[in-house]
Amino acid sequence: MGSAADCHNNDDSVDGLGYYAPSAASGGSANVHQSQKDAVLQTGCCVQTLPLETQHASLKRKKEAPLPPMLYSPILEHTEAPCVVLSVEKKLPSESDIEKYAQDNLNIHKKGIFRKKFSVRDMLSWSKDPIRKPMLVISDKALKKDACELFKLVQMYMSDRKAKLGSTLTTVALEICHLGYSKPPLRDELYIQICRQTTENPRRESLRRGWELLAICLAFFSPSPKFQPYLDSYMNRHRDPGFDFLEVGKWPIHVQISHYATLQIFRPSMFGNTLQEVMVLQKERFPHRKLPWIQCTLSEEVLRLQGAQTEGIFRVSADVDEVNTLKSRLDHWELPADTTDAHAPASLLKLWYRELYEPLIPDELYNDCVTHHAEPERTITIVNNLPELNKLVLCYLVRFLQIFARSEVVQVTKMDASNLAMVIAPNCLRCTSQDPRVIFENARKEMAFMRTLIQSLDTSFMEGIY
Repeated sequence: MGSAADCHNNDDSVDGLGYYAPSAASGGSANVHQSQKDAVLQTGCCVQTLPLETQHASLKRKKEAPLPPMLYSPILEHTEAPCVVLSVEKKLPSESDIEKYAQDNLNIHKKGIFRKKFSVRDMLSWSKDPIRKPMLVISDKALKKDACELFKLVQMYMSDRKAKLGSTLTTVALEICHLGYSKPPLRDELYIQICRQTTENPRRESLRRGWELLAICLAFFSPSPKFQPYLDSYMNRHRDPGFDFLEVGKWPIHVQISHYATLQIFRPSMFGNTLQEVMVLQKERFPHRKLPWIQCTLSEEVLRLQGAQTEGIFRVSADVDEVNTLKSRLDHWELPADTTDAHAPASLLKLWYRELYEPLIPDELYNDCVTHHAEPERTITIVNNLPELNKLVLCYLVRFLQIFARSEVVQVTKMDASNLAMVIAPNCLRCTSQDPRVIFENARKEMAFMRTLIQSLDTSFMEGIY
């Protein structure tokens, strides 16, 4: 959630949420359970470094009777110290209780031509597919449809589903919050959906956004008294004991939410937004810039650190901690002077392109790109048909890559136009098909399209544009 971003987002600062006013959380949040707030705050802070195993030490104590296997969610704990109990006055349920809640309350789904029932474990595990009926038993027909649409919105926010045309991360979050706030019967449904999508989730960025979404929803409405202890338990399993702030815990719930939101959840980031949103973020600081500051800064850093004389530039991975540190500093408009490895800004630059909420080359032009990937004149026409901002950003990128495609540079870096296109294309083009065969076949065409641009596009007009 919070700083994962990659704290990752990883990570990272939280994508696309700079438009939320933290003070908005004060309305309607007074009833949010204290332990839920603390748990979400601490969970959000730990998602950034996202890990591989998350069974808390308190869950490893010996029991008289063996428990069923825990559902897995890859969130790293920063410490092995025992988790501090969220509420000393109330013993929280164990993680297994959310499975018991599911057994008693889930609207068990069926699959296949023989209508085989999903197991509870399947129902509580991340899914890339939409649901055809609510997770919980709902009698109202209209609400059933809303519940299914709500799951799609959750998937969109978590980047597991393609967003609607014109949507942004902010508008999707607002739509989810509006549904939950205006239709109380959907609140438990929403929270169980988020619990599902943050369990056994294989995608780091998706997982971060899921916890982020949970914190946002809790800022506006709480779960029912019946589901509340189970949500407490679920969050307590994943909380990071390294973020126990006793003085903050004494504040009213809505103040805690606004405080944490200001520090983590709602802090705007230059990663994960649309190009237009990035330009809005920098407008006050750089009102005359025509290109994203983050793009130019990282590109210049690669050159300053002798990236054009570094073998495997853009191909060799950088140190993860160094990349995350650099990302965090840049989100605060700071450029560390102690960076010495050109691979760090190079890796972060690729990440920035890849995490754009909408691809640099819009979906509506994708088919043209892969169809005419080897035709210089057609590829140049496609570039000229891009929205003005997208065109400038892409041409700046191509001009930058053309530096590395020079023969004298290639002799050192071993990264010619084909190799550069191979590592850059997936960050600029996103296949619109879900068919693995199409994705595999188009990958070659995407690379060819980028190679054609590097070799043929005249970018001299970008001289002096920043």
